[in-house]
Amino acid sequence: MPSVSLLLLTLAANPAVPVTQAPADPKVAVATVLDDWHRAAAAANEARYFALFTPDAVFMGTDGTERWTVDQFRVWSKPFFSKGKAWSFKSVSRNVFLSKDGQTAWFDEALDTPNLGPARGSGVLVKEPVGWRIAQYNLSVPIPNDLMGEVTNRVATYTKAKAVRSTTPATPAPKTTTSTPKP
Repeated sequence: MPSVSLLLLTLAANPAVPVTQAPADPKVAVATVLDDWHRAAAAANEARYFALFTPDAVFMGTDGTERWTVDQFRVWSKPFFSKGKAWSFKSVSRNVFLSKDGQTAWFDEALDTPNLGPARGSGVLVKEPVGWRIAQYNLSVPIPNDLMGEVTNRVATYTKAKAVRSTTPATPAPKTTTSTPKP
């Protein structure tokens, strides 16, 4: 019995290892992993947060350039976790679906976020021997249809201006000359 107690104590001390039994209902188990993942970010528990990804997972952020492997996402997010709080996403509703063999789940969730406002997450989890792990997460900010024209015009203007800036050669700095007074 002492070895069981030592094992439980070791597991409890390691934030990257789940210590609770997974719920029997796989949809509840998936939701539990996602909720735990969101809590880990809010608590800046980087080890726990990244332990809930598969090694080959992909995270897609709100910017079109943000398609990261787990390692790339960890590097990008490191400064946020280092500050003691990464981000706070709270699921306000979630739909979970399972493959026929029960080994893959996909979901969509409406999120309440203090920095983005209403947001949406969707993705895929796979069942591994250690439990459900996130294989893909896609974060988006829903845009009301009534605002879509304005937003797409602004994005087009921004993209065009950015393309011009990146193709325009930099203007060389003016040459400065130093002249010394002649005697």
